[in-house]
Amino acid sequence: MGKITIYSISLGLAGLLFLVIIGMIVTGNIDKAGPFILGFFALLAFGFNGYKKMKGLIFTTMIFAGVTAALYYPSYFTHLGDFKFTVLIIPLIQIIMFGMGTTMSIKDFGAVFQSPKGVIIGVSAQLLVMPLMGYFLAQISNFPPEIAAGIVLIGCSPSGVASNVMAFLANANVALSITITSIATLLAPFITPLMMKVFAGEFIEIDVLSMMWSIIKMIIIPIGAGLLVNKILGKNAKFIGRAMPLVSMLAIGLIIKIITAAGRDSLLEIGGILMFLVLVHNVFGYLLGYWYAKLFKMSEEDARTIAIEVGMQNGGLASGIANSLGKIATMGLAPAVFGPLMNITGSILASYWHGKPTVKELKAVEIK
Repeated sequence: MGKITIYSISLGLAGLLFLVIIGMIVTGNIDKAGPFILGFFALLAFGFNGYKKMKGLIFTTMIFAGVTAALYYPSYFTHLGDFKFTVLIIPLIQIIMFGMGTTMSIKDFGAVFQSPKGVIIGVSAQLLVMPLMGYFLAQISNFPPEIAAGIVLIGCSPSGVASNVMAFLANANVALSITITSIATLLAPFITPLMMKVFAGEFIEIDVLSMMWSIIKMIIIPIGAGLLVNKILGKNAKFIGRAMPLVSMLAIGLIIKIITAAGRDSLLEIGGILMFLVLVHNVFGYLLGYWYAKLFKMSEEDARTIAIEVGMQNGGLASGIANSLGKIATMGLAPAVFGPLMNITGSILASYWHGKPTVKELKAVEIK
């Protein structure tokens, strides 16, 4: 009971700080609100820790705290002396992909042969829905070409490991989710550059072969190394699998901070509009992905899976691609905004579906 009281007090203090922040915004003192906003998110994250249904939002809340710190104190996240932190982005992504590889084995891809329909529909939905939606939103945005290209880039990226977690929480088909993520990720070095050439070629110059090599270095090589480590160590590799989710979360958080600090001026200028367009992109990904699956008469579990796989993209990879092109402060903005937002919407959607049993679950209850 004492713990709940502490968490409740923390949420109450967060509420008070929120009122202070609103007051500062209304009186035109938002430029001085940094410490209060950081305190608000820190108290919110601590308060969420006391409530089971809220724990899934802790990571996202801390991401927002990081974004706030990067916006108010950008110099801490751009460089240290002559060392620029953007250099860390690609190695951090490689660490995340290596971790993904250590949790995989060749057997995991057997699901492709066991359930080819679901995999084909899921991957094709990713290749159709998000790139087309990204292109449409980029066209109507009136953003500078490089920032508009970032919206297309997030649409042309594969899904990330966050989608697998949300599929589990949503009572969806986790095995299918992992397989779609894996296949889409391995196809990315070849598919993403071609789609970028088609959909973003009018915004920026795209060197397809150069982009392919960049993505191979970020995805194929680290995942291959992870698979090899998993094969060599076998059960002894489990400790890596247990550590990697935390390492991945910290890496993603750091990547978002670096991008936010690097693109601070552009983000302050067009942040509200960009956030709205990215949210539309994300939500329509869920919606169109779900009904695309239903069009092919997929089960409820599989339709939920495909909706999440389509709506939740790999923002880290997209950021790495933007960085490899030397456009992290412009092209990297949409992926930086997309990451935190998709975690919020994904958590909400997963919580909603978790409370709505599927036909399979209802039958299981009836049998009992």
